[in-house]
Amino acid sequence: MRIFTKLSAPLCLLFVFLCLKIAFSSSIHASSFPTTHLCSHEEALALLQFKTSFSINYTVYIPGLCDSKANYSKIESWKEGIDCCSWDGVSCDNVTGHVIALNLSCSSLYGTFPSNSTLFFLRNLQSLNLALNDFRFSKIPSEISQFTRLKHLDVYFSQFSGQVPGEIAHLPKLVSLNLSYNSLILETTTLRYLVHNLSEVRELVLSGVNLTSVNPRFFMNLSSSLTTLNLWESELRGNFPNSIFRFPNLKNFYLGGNRNLTIDLSSSNSSSPLQHLYLYDMDCGRRLPESIGNLKSLQYLRLGCNLEGSIPASIGNFTQLTSLDLTNNQFSGPIPASIGNLRQLTSLDLYSNHLSGQIPSSLANLTQLAFLDLSNNQFSGPIPASIVNLSYLDLSSNHFSDLVEADMFSVLQNLETIFLSDNNLSLRMNVNANFTLPMLTDVSFSSCNLSEFPNFIRHSNGLQSLVLSKNSIRGNIPEWICEKDDLEILDLSHNNLIGKIPNCLKFLSVLNLQANYFDGNIPFGFPEGCGLQNLNLHGNQIDGLLPRSLVHCRMLEVLDVGNNNISDTFPQWLESLLELQVLVLRSNKFHGSVQSTKESSSFPKLRVLDLSSNYFVGALPIRYIENFNGMKDPHKDGGSPKYMMVSTGANSYQYSLVVTWKGAERELQKILTVFSSIHLSNNKFEGEIPDVMGKLSSLKGLNLSHNNLIGHIPPSLRNLTNLEWLDLSSNELAGKIPDELVSLTQLSVLNLSNNHLVGRIPQGNQFNTFGNDSYEGNPGLCGIPLSKSCDGNGTQPSSFQEKDELWRFGWRVVVLGYGCGVVFGLLMGYLVFRTGKPKWFVSLFDGRRSQSGTKMRKARRIVQRRS
Repeated sequence: MRIFTKLSAPLCLLFVFLCLKIAFSSSIHASSFPTTHLCSHEEALALLQFKTSFSINYTVYIPGLCDSKANYSKIESWKEGIDCCSWDGVSCDNVTGHVIALNLSCSSLYGTFPSNSTLFFLRNLQSLNLALNDFRFSKIPSEISQFTRLKHLDVYFSQFSGQVPGEIAHLPKLVSLNLSYNSLILETTTLRYLVHNLSEVRELVLSGVNLTSVNPRFFMNLSSSLTTLNLWESELRGNFPNSIFRFPNLKNFYLGGNRNLTIDLSSSNSSSPLQHLYLYDMDCGRRLPESIGNLKSLQYLRLGCNLEGSIPASIGNFTQLTSLDLTNNQFSGPIPASIGNLRQLTSLDLYSNHLSGQIPSSLANLTQLAFLDLSNNQFSGPIPASIVNLSYLDLSSNHFSDLVEADMFSVLQNLETIFLSDNNLSLRMNVNANFTLPMLTDVSFSSCNLSEFPNFIRHSNGLQSLVLSKNSIRGNIPEWICEKDDLEILDLSHNNLIGKIPNCLKFLSVLNLQANYFDGNIPFGFPEGCGLQNLNLHGNQIDGLLPRSLVHCRMLEVLDVGNNNISDTFPQWLESLLELQVLVLRSNKFHGSVQSTKESSSFPKLRVLDLSSNYFVGALPIRYIENFNGMKDPHKDGGSPKYMMVSTGANSYQYSLVVTWKGAERELQKILTVFSSIHLSNNKFEGEIPDVMGKLSSLKGLNLSHNNLIGHIPPSLRNLTNLEWLDLSSNELAGKIPDELVSLTQLSVLNLSNNHLVGRIPQGNQFNTFGNDSYEGNPGLCGIPLSKSCDGNGTQPSSFQEKDELWRFGWRVVVLGYGCGVVFGLLMGYLVFRTGKPKWFVSLFDGRRSQSGTKMRKARRIVQRRS
């Protein structure tokens, strides 16, 4: 026993050592050769059945949002007989083999989402991402509550609709929830359940969800662990509590796009960990308080709330800030010098304010700055010293007025975009300069007093957009322009360029050569698949025919060849261009009738049609007018104004257009997507104005003047409630002015002169503002503003006819009497001269003179009494 006792300790130690060795060896073996757990047969079958619920539609793929391949869906790898844990988008637990994560974002899924989907068999699912698919406005199934272990749910931009189901509140482990940009509605009751039950939620993204009925104060009941709250464009109303800035973990707060929402920025908390603050298109108060500088952890700040006053100097406290965006406010005064403290800043955007003075020298401290946009302000003085790392520089639309040597940009070797347009600058080219900007893609030097093409862009092979409009550049387009194979936008309008248009320019997206001296034909041979979107040759000396090969440019939106010498018939073949929105053929030598060869789908998107000052004949193009769907819906774009444009990379080019606006020719620098007008004046159109014209309810202007139109003004024009100018002058229109036109409350210019209109002029609304010149040349009209009053029936046709008859009769008598009287007078004169004045002559002459005087006095009294 004693011996055993003495040996037991070493034996125990040995036993423990052996056990540890075995355990260690087992551990090494297990880590070297892990056990593989295959996906369960039931879960694989559930996924395969889910796959059959949808078709694959690659048009659902959204470039810029989807990183995956455009023509590939993750579910294409889902095949029977292959472990589902190896399928694209599927993740499994390493121990149990259960499917715990499903990422089907950007998978081009198309079809309604079934409420009895086999997807709900995956009870161990912890993460579900269905973003960027098309579920055809399905409702989110209430069966979502079966995912009791779900932590992450993302259905961003997936075409779900209807009420957000309250069952989402039964997912207690949910950490992140993204329901953004669907057609979903979240009611107060559901939100109350969400904020009460989701005690673990850290990221809540409800941008684009309809929260109209939600009281913003409910969001203050969210978990204190909240790090991200995104309520962008959610139609929230009322006051959002500023206590949100005291959430201890909130780092990302996005509240923009809620126009009826107010938030007070004066209580910013200095201990706030906020890093991203995005408040845009809402009410943030009148001024930006100095206390905003308390948010010292900010890395990204965007404020676009129509703020006034000066930019507070406290922005210098944002030493961690990398991006500052204060666009679309009303800030005035200079940029505070404290901006030089933001040494981490890479992007500074102050576009569209009222900032003035010189650019502070402290801006040179921002050595990390790559993006600088100071456009649409009132800055003056010299252009700021170059910042070496700049890739984007926009100083356009200011008051910079000095002479700028192009050499100053030679150090900007990273520069991709440079805009200096619309200042009072004179950009001078050094003929001996030998520098290039190899990264340059977008250049805009409009109104820079250039007399030649900038030579430093000649070797910028990546050039995509070149705008040199409103300068004094002379001569021909240089050959090196044709060598710019990536070039998409070329605007050389309003210069003194001459010669023929180079054939190589047919490969562009935008070609604007307006207001130059180009002659000859438009280059023929636009190829199949032509990518041209805007062709503006207005105001040159171009002749010949309009090239039929333009039908290959299926993306064409704007065609303006006005004010040239083109001689052709109406281009009916343009009907096949379904994207065409603006067609201007004015002031050329077009001739013949304007009639459609098709019954439908002719110019369905056309919004601006100008055929004025040509030689068109026949009836107005009724069949075309019936199909002008682009002119029938004035509210189709809704919301904030949108303009016609084309984008190149991160930049955009806005279309311009010459129109006859309220009787005067004017160039629109921007074309609103809801702007529409029809100008058919100065032709030889005949027949009546069709009633269907009244269906074009978005029309801003209608000009049918100087034609041979007959008939009445159609009362259906009362439906043109957006009409601002109406010109029907110099036609053969008859009848009354319809009283229904009084409902056109937007009408500011009316011209009905030189027709055959009769009766009382309508009264009320805009008709009380028009003067005599709107009605002159219509002697049958009466009433205000004319001096002619109307009779008790509101008309003057009978008295007018009597006056007219008397007037015409009087002239007949005068003419007849003049002819006969000459002969009679000569005879009487001869008799008197030879015989003296006989008594019979005296009595005859005096009697007729007395009778004639009595009749004339009686007729005059009748006319005066009736008038």
